[in-house]
Amino acid sequence: MAGPQMEHRPVLLDEVLAALAIRADGIYLDGTFGRGGHSAAILERLGEQGRLLASDKDPQAIAVAEQRFAEDARFSIVQGSFTRLAELVAERGWQGKVDGILLDLGVSSPQLDDPQRGFSFRGDGPLDMRMDPTSGISAAQWLNQAEEAAIAQVLKEYGEERYAKRIARAIVKSRIEQGPIGNTARLAKLVAEANPSWERDKHPATRSFQAIRIFINRELEELEAVLEQCLAMLAPGGRLAVISFHSLEDRLVKRFIRDQARGGDFPPDLPISEAQLQRRLRPIGKDVRAGEAELARNPRARSAVLRVAERLA
Repeated sequence: MAGPQMEHRPVLLDEVLAALAIRADGIYLDGTFGRGGHSAAILERLGEQGRLLASDKDPQAIAVAEQRFAEDARFSIVQGSFTRLAELVAERGWQGKVDGILLDLGVSSPQLDDPQRGFSFRGDGPLDMRMDPTSGISAAQWLNQAEEAAIAQVLKEYGEERYAKRIARAIVKSRIEQGPIGNTARLAKLVAEANPSWERDKHPATRSFQAIRIFINRELEELEAVLEQCLAMLAPGGRLAVISFHSLEDRLVKRFIRDQARGGDFPPDLPISEAQLQRRLRPIGKDVRAGEAELARNPRARSAVLRVAERLA
């Protein structure tokens, strides 16, 4: 049984519920079930006719969902990437009928807190980092076969790491001289030693671990894909709520909402009607961040940003 350190606190819960403006008979999607905090709160607000479809890559999350909500006919969950949501929605005949979509991006607290998953440098464990440990290659497999230039590119592109080349060089040198890198403590030590300028209050391996995780799980590519799918799934007036945890994700979400709110890309002096612009989303409010009370309970919420948009007719 998981101890208190494994407890998952859903981030920005009240703000998400307000953003989704849940209707008792509505259809909702939770693209990243995690440990079910957001899903449970949505179900509390649904009536008998309401429906909630969830997905998650992580087999442990699926097991929690099946145990927790097995008897709830309003709820269903499918293992896999949230890029499958459009397919699942089509199977149910819900295209253009979904009232709300929640995407809670990144890694859940139970994943971070379990050293065996390899997401964190705070405890030693196998260097895995896969959301679904049964699929794809692990971080260790990739790091021990990738060329130095490829490692540096990933660290710079996905981690915005200033010392990407220096760290990549150290990783390759270590695996040649001391054998394959297989655990998180060794990688964290390598990165720390190769990093000449530590940021205040931030472990020097933070950016590198983030970058490798994002790359291994194709997080940005999958986010781009699912955002495009949301337009066809949402009903007019349906809400899209996305929680991101770092600037690369948030930039993608912000740009997507802005572009869909602006409509077609026409020259500024061309006379275009509102209908021809084909605006598909309307931003709802400004970006939302955790308040002091939530930050006191859950420091990991400090980097969370919630953006909300509504589907136009």
